[in-house]
Amino acid sequence: MSQLMTVSKPRRNIELLLLLLALAMGIMANALVNLNLGRTFDRDFYIQAAVLAGLSLAVHISLRFRAKYADPVILPVVVALNGLGLAMIHRLDIVSGDNAGERQWLWTGLAVAAAIAVLWTLKDHRILRRYTYISLVLSVVLLLLPLVPGISAGDVNGATVWIKLGPFTFQPGEIAKITLAIFFAGYLSSNRDLILLAGKKIGRLQLPRLRDLGPMLVAWIASVGVLVFQHDLGTSVLFFGLFMVLIYVATSRIGWVVIGIVLMAVGGFAAYKIFSHVTRRIDTWINALDPQYIGASGGSFQVVEGLFGMANGGLLGTGLGEGSPDTVPLANSDMIIASIGEELGLVGLFAVVCLYALIIARGFRAALGTRDSFGKLLAVGLAFSFALQCFVIIGGVTRLIPLTGLTTPFLAAGGSSLLANWIIVALILRISDAARRPAESSATPDDQRRKEVPAS
Repeated sequence: MSQLMTVSKPRRNIELLLLLLALAMGIMANALVNLNLGRTFDRDFYIQAAVLAGLSLAVHISLRFRAKYADPVILPVVVALNGLGLAMIHRLDIVSGDNAGERQWLWTGLAVAAAIAVLWTLKDHRILRRYTYISLVLSVVLLLLPLVPGISAGDVNGATVWIKLGPFTFQPGEIAKITLAIFFAGYLSSNRDLILLAGKKIGRLQLPRLRDLGPMLVAWIASVGVLVFQHDLGTSVLFFGLFMVLIYVATSRIGWVVIGIVLMAVGGFAAYKIFSHVTRRIDTWINALDPQYIGASGGSFQVVEGLFGMANGGLLGTGLGEGSPDTVPLANSDMIIASIGEELGLVGLFAVVCLYALIIARGFRAALGTRDSFGKLLAVGLAFSFALQCFVIIGGVTRLIPLTGLTTPFLAAGGSSLLANWIIVALILRISDAARRPAESSATPDDQRRKEVPAS
């Protein structure tokens, strides 16, 4: 009983203490950049520190009122990553003369405001289950938008995934990963028995009927279309991975994982043979250190420069502002992990990976604790999207796997990614509030009515 009471404590004061430490980390990183690059602590420095503190405390206060039992670790970790990303982007702006930092501050404000709006308007994550099929339709629309003439931003760095919104560009696929997670969670939680029991049986694998699997096939085809028509390998892998993980969690059948791996292998081989952009990406990865590929247009120069930069950082790094990460193309977005590895070293890079691992682990913990199947699947899907995205981008930068166009959550310059990831954090916090809340206060009206009916 005492253990249950411990789990049910709100722990918002612990969150506040951790949040102050996270803010100190972000502000000190920005201060070190200014000191090492010979800049003074001007008015902008203090305004930025106040804005970051104000935004973070606004989310904390919202949790006190709207989700007081939410996980106390997630928000401080996210603020620490976001603050470090802002400092690194500011550091690169000083050398390059770009204004990406100003745009990132604007998107940070919008993203945090969106997260607060989710916490205040979404009283219960189970409400999202009502919009299962609307989420599917919305996902398809979002994925098709970059192909629509007039609003499409065209080919950007080899991929057609952006739309133009006045002076801004936006990547709808970042929001689509949220709507797809909602659809998969809603559909699988409602149709788990049909998927498990209906249809033909091949060996030990029970196949569902085609009509039961139809909506999911639509979503899967849409994700494959991202690779075929938009040339975005990273997003396609993310969507397919999300699909496979949720169907495995829902059914507990390893056969689905085997089928998924086979489909991925066959599809990857076919894409390598058919699509020139995939062929070029794989060949560049395999032959990255070949001078012919380093000097080629769209070759491996970016990856190789990142590898040398991280090697230059060594164990402890050169120090913020003391390295040369600006020599790497797209150092503030696709390659920001290489920038951090050079100036903070292996130790700093490992600390960043540990922070991501904390977010993912707390998301899975919320999934284990929540009492409804929809919430479990949604939390797993959202947490896994973080895990797969981090693996794909960090693996690409370190040349473990081919480099893709995904962004590093909260660190990299990119407004659409920042907005989507803060919304994901808000949803995980909402689910963790339901998971950690005492059972009596989290029961639905239907649950209460069932309790009042005496057993026959």
